[in-house]
Amino acid sequence: MGAADAGFSGATPGLAIGAGNPEAAKYGRLWTMPEYRRIAPGELLADVFLRQARPRPGATVVDFGCGTGRGALMLALLGRLRVVMVDFVANCLDDEVRLCLASQAQALSFVKADLERGPLPVSEYGYCTDVMEHIPSERVDLVLNNILCATRHVFFSIATTPDSCGALIGEPLHLTVRPYAWWLAQLRDRGAIVHWAREADGTALFYATAWTKGRDFIAEGFPINVEEAAVRDNVRRNVAGGWQQVVPHEENDVEVMILGGGPSLLAYEDEIRTQRAAGVKLVTLNGAYNWALARGLAPSAQVIVDARPFNARFVRPVVDGCKYLLASQVDPSVLEGLPRDRTYLWHSDTELVKDLLDAAYELWFTVPGGSTVLTRAITLLRMLGFRRFHLYGCDSCLAAGAHHAYSQPENDGAPAFPVVVTAEGPERVQGAASGRVFYCNGWMLSQAQEMIELVRFMGDVIELEVHGDGLLAQIFKTGADVADAVAAGKED
Repeated sequence: MGAADAGFSGATPGLAIGAGNPEAAKYGRLWTMPEYRRIAPGELLADVFLRQARPRPGATVVDFGCGTGRGALMLALLGRLRVVMVDFVANCLDDEVRLCLASQAQALSFVKADLERGPLPVSEYGYCTDVMEHIPSERVDLVLNNILCATRHVFFSIATTPDSCGALIGEPLHLTVRPYAWWLAQLRDRGAIVHWAREADGTALFYATAWTKGRDFIAEGFPINVEEAAVRDNVRRNVAGGWQQVVPHEENDVEVMILGGGPSLLAYEDEIRTQRAAGVKLVTLNGAYNWALARGLAPSAQVIVDARPFNARFVRPVVDGCKYLLASQVDPSVLEGLPRDRTYLWHSDTELVKDLLDAAYELWFTVPGGSTVLTRAITLLRMLGFRRFHLYGCDSCLAAGAHHAYSQPENDGAPAFPVVVTAEGPERVQGAASGRVFYCNGWMLSQAQEMIELVRFMGDVIELEVHGDGLLAQIFKTGADVADAVAAGKED
C-alpha cells in the first residue's frame, strides 16, 4: 500500500517550514565528536523492534533519524531486512556503515532528508529511536505526522528525561522532554492503533500504526470494553438465573426494521412510523429503544450486547409486548425487573465463556457477527427466522460531529478520522481525497467493515436495505455499482 492509501488525519506530509532547519548545523558539529557517537540507542533496540514487528525477511524498514547507522546495520543483519537510513546531515554515519553502503547496497541505503520537510521514503515499517525528544516542541506534531504517514507500522523509542550530551556544545539537545503518558496521548489523538507500548528507564517505547483500512480493524481486533474477568462473571451470574435462551426458528418472510442510534435516525421518524403502522416489526438497538419510546413507537424487540452497567437504562421502562434479546455477557443489572416470559439470552464470545455455557446448558447456540450490536443483531434475527431487513440510523459515521441521534455521553470525545469508500471497502485517508469523505470513530469503521464481511458470508440468505446517506449506505451503493459494472462488462 502506498502513502496515498494511508489512513491518517494529521498535518500534510512534507510540509516545509522555512528555508532550512537550524538544528542541522548543531548536529553537523556533534557528529564530529567521538563522545556523541559512543551510544546508539537504535543499535540496542533492534531486537526489541524485531520481536514486536516480526517483519518478513527482505521487507523494507525506514530508519528515521538514523544517526550513526549502527541500528540500521543491526536490523539488516539480524532481521535480513532492507533498511533505508534517513537523516538531515550526511556526516552522521559511522565509517564502517558508510562502507556498507557500497558493499551491502542490497541491504542498506541512505537518504538525506529533513523529517520536518520531507519528502520521506514510504515503507511497510518505520524505526525511530532517539529522535522525537530532539525535535523542538513546536515541530513535534509535524514530524510525528510525517513519520506516521510515511510508514505503516512504526517503532518509536523516545527519551523522557533531559540529555547529558548537550554539554559538548553548551546547549540542550532534548528539546521536548515529556512523560510516557504524553507521548502515548499524541499517538492516540491521531487515531493510531498502539500495538505495543512500554515505559522503562526514562524511555517510552511504542509500536503503532496510523494506516488503516476497514479490514485492518478486523485484523487488529477491536478490544472489548470491559475486562475478560468481568465478562466471565456476568455470564456466570446470568446463565445461573434461569433465563430462556434464543433458539433457531424456521425462516419467514416478515419484514423487520432495525433501528440503530446514528444521526440519520432523526430524518426517518415519519417513515418508521408509517412502516410500523403497516405491521413491520421494529427492533431497536441500545439507546434507540428510548428514542422510539419517546416518540410513541413500541419496539417488537430490544437487542443489547455490551457488558457495561450503563446499558440498564436501555431497557427502562419495560413495555408490554416487547421481547428483550440480551447477550449473556450483559451486566446483571440490565436483567433486573425484566419479564421472564419475554426475555431471552444469547451467546456471543463463546471462546471466552465456553466452559461456563457447557456447564449451564445441555445445548446452546452461538450468535457470531463481529464487534458491534448491529452486526450481532442481524445474525441473531436471522437465527430467529427473519431475513428481510430495513436499517435505519445505521450510519457508521458522524454527522455534523454527532455520533448518535440522541445524547450518549459514553461515546463523547472519541477521536474521529476521515474515511472514503473504495471498491475494496472503507479506507482512512490523509489530506485531500477524491470522493466523499466521512468522519468516523474507530468502532464505526470496524462496524462498517464487519458489515461487508457479514454480507459476503450471509448475502444469499438475507435482504438488506440501508436507509440514509451515511458511510454504510455509501458502501452498499458502491458495492452495487461495482457489481453492475462487472455484469455490464460480462454482457459486452
